[in-house]
Amino acid sequence: MTEGRLIAVVGPSGVGKDSVMQGVVAVMPKLHLVRRIITRAPGLGGEDYHAVTEAQFQDLVINGAFAVHWGAHGLFYGITQTVRDQLNRGSDCLANFSRKALRTGADAFPNFGVLNITAKPETLAARLNARGRETERDIARRLAEAAKPLPDGLDVLTLSNDGPLNQTIARAARLLHPMSV
Repeated sequence: MTEGRLIAVVGPSGVGKDSVMQGVVAVMPKLHLVRRIITRAPGLGGEDYHAVTEAQFQDLVINGAFAVHWGAHGLFYGITQTVRDQLNRGSDCLANFSRKALRTGADAFPNFGVLNITAKPETLAARLNARGRETERDIARRLAEAAKPLPDGLDVLTLSNDGPLNQTIARAARLLHPMSV
């Protein structure tokens, strides 16, 4: 059996990573959606995550629980070693990632790909404003981050999410499995 791919889904805040990932898994049920561990309060919406304190997170780091972990926007994020069980069974796994953790992810997983979701700056600004979680200054900072390039040498598929979500999901499914869709 061939080892599954870990597909790191990246994109700027407001691009719709969680919505696209949930939609792709709905139309491609053989994909496994990775549940991250995050030092964020529970129940804040968006993705389904396991909330921990910073002290708990650091204990997990020390004990080798993570295949990959990183910090961003004042929070810590981790993908546990248990994802390897899914990969070893041949399942492709989608994981919400940070661009700055991509090189570490590529080093940790031999069958690693990137789905880079993009959107126009005006689309991102409108979505971030609608969320109501960030100040105008925070939004400006996040928009500036959106233009940063990905590291070289990765297997990257790029997907625009400026239009209707159902169309983006259909394009994502074709990109991820062109022969099966």
